[in-house]
Amino acid sequence: MTDLTAAEARRLVLRAQGFVGADARKGGVAAMLRRLGAVQLDTVSVLARSHELVAYARLGAVGRRAVERAYWHDPARSFEYWCHAACILPIEHWPLYGFRRRGFRARGLRWHTVPPDVDKLLERVRQSGPVTTSDVGGARNGGPWWDWSDSKIGLEWLLDIGELVCTRRVGWRRVYDLAERAVPAELLGQDLPDEECIRRLAGVAGRSLGVATRGDLVDFLRVRNQHAAMLDEALLSGGSGLVPVTVAGWPPGRKGGPNAWADPALLASDVRGRHRTTLVSPFDSLIWHRGRTERVFGFTYTLELYVPKAKRVHGYFTMPVLAGGRLIGRVDPAREGSTLVARQVHLEPGVDGRKAVEAVREALWSAAAWVGCDSVRVERSDPPHLAAELAREPA
Repeated sequence: MTDLTAAEARRLVLRAQGFVGADARKGGVAAMLRRLGAVQLDTVSVLARSHELVAYARLGAVGRRAVERAYWHDPARSFEYWCHAACILPIEHWPLYGFRRRGFRARGLRWHTVPPDVDKLLERVRQSGPVTTSDVGGARNGGPWWDWSDSKIGLEWLLDIGELVCTRRVGWRRVYDLAERAVPAELLGQDLPDEECIRRLAGVAGRSLGVATRGDLVDFLRVRNQHAAMLDEALLSGGSGLVPVTVAGWPPGRKGGPNAWADPALLASDVRGRHRTTLVSPFDSLIWHRGRTERVFGFTYTLELYVPKAKRVHGYFTMPVLAGGRLIGRVDPAREGSTLVARQVHLEPGVDGRKAVEAVREALWSAAAWVGCDSVRVERSDPPHLAAELAREPA
């Protein structure tokens, strides 16, 4: 069994996630998606939507239209489905989520009761072609966001069970089409048993995370009960393709077993290259598991999006700053015309102030240029005297 220090594990995590080394940029957004296995979607858009920020963090100033084309293209390169959360997934992973589609079908409902005329909705898509919710009566009944119309509930249910699929969007609206039209036939025809789905997905999650505890893998795939047991079997039998490792300082494993699992190809690789300096989306797979973020980086992070404004400590959409392989601070960004506004900037305790300022300034100005801003304003910083220095354009 391989023994790793916490620092070695952190560097392997960064390598697996595409934050170390120039070769991590090869293949652009499409290759990045396949490296990560899943890119989480979210409706919030501050500087950009999260799926764009994920690509920017790794690849730099890639064109935003190029990001969209790489995710949603014709023919389909990806599809949207449930992994860690609602995610963009490589189209070749369609068969691997058969276990979840069957689970939804067996359950017979989602958050809402499935309307009785859902078969008519499916037939309409079959006859008329791809639709959005607005084509079939709109998404809401007029109440809160969860007060969905029957048409919206029906479309989402048909997506859950695999009759429909979303492989592209118009604006931010899903376009629903028959899976038999959008998914390549050689993928659509694969009907893998649950055990095989979980075995393969365990490998996908492990390669994406690089070094991961069992809990990290469970969180990535959001499996439980019998599927969590299948994950355990895939790990212990070696069927996942991952190998057991021991990471110093990480919590002990279950029943005296290893406390982590790793991609053997990653362990055998030469992890070299320059670290990325960048802002990181709260929904990036590098940090989407808050317990893992604290374990790997020593960085305690809470997204305060849903916290009442008066009770927020760091801001509405705080983005950690990655530099030198560490999370050194956090920024609450906004945009006003052609100015990127950092409403708050906080440096982590114990970081080298001079180096941290240079890194945060680089992260702010690089992000500003990417979203088309030509100036940066810092409204508040901790320590306070750094605000003017952070807003100064790098030489």
